[in-house]
Amino acid sequence: MASRPDGPGTRGILYVHSAPSALCPHIEWAVGGVLGVAVSLDWTPQPAQPGSYRAELSWTGTAGTAAAVASALRGWNHLRFEITEEPTSSSEGTRFSCTPDLGIFHAITGPHGDILIPEDRLKAAVVKSALGDTTLLNEIDSLLGKPWDDELETFRHAGEGAPVRWLHQVV
Repeated sequence: MASRPDGPGTRGILYVHSAPSALCPHIEWAVGGVLGVAVSLDWTPQPAQPGSYRAELSWTGTAGTAAAVASALRGWNHLRFEITEEPTSSSEGTRFSCTPDLGIFHAITGPHGDILIPEDRLKAAVVKSALGDTTLLNEIDSLLGKPWDDELETFRHAGEGAPVRWLHQVV
């Protein structure tokens, strides 16, 4: 696995769940800019949203690569994506999900992909629910990314059986 010398190596997967055709080359350019290599994705039609396309990319790079890709893609209209990063000996795993309506969701993940919620965020959820702003169940759902999962689930299932390619980051 090739990685930049500024951090530990890790790997992850980028799932572009839906993007209009005009956006596809821009996604490749943005992801390639972060990874430091040219990216050419295998775009396939997204049956859950006619006229849009989907692609997957397995990548290797340094810790923090998923955050850099998510930052490069966030806020683009009509784009739905998720990117994961495996933990290293010195960093937690991460998951980012993004939809046009909800924006970006970030979670820390454990070695088996479970979302880990920091203590202070749980305490804030309890306080917010105690003040009557929301329910504790709604706050926990939000901390776990349930609204993003609900919106993306249809797009995930539409991509079952799609090919996955590995792309290694170059020094």
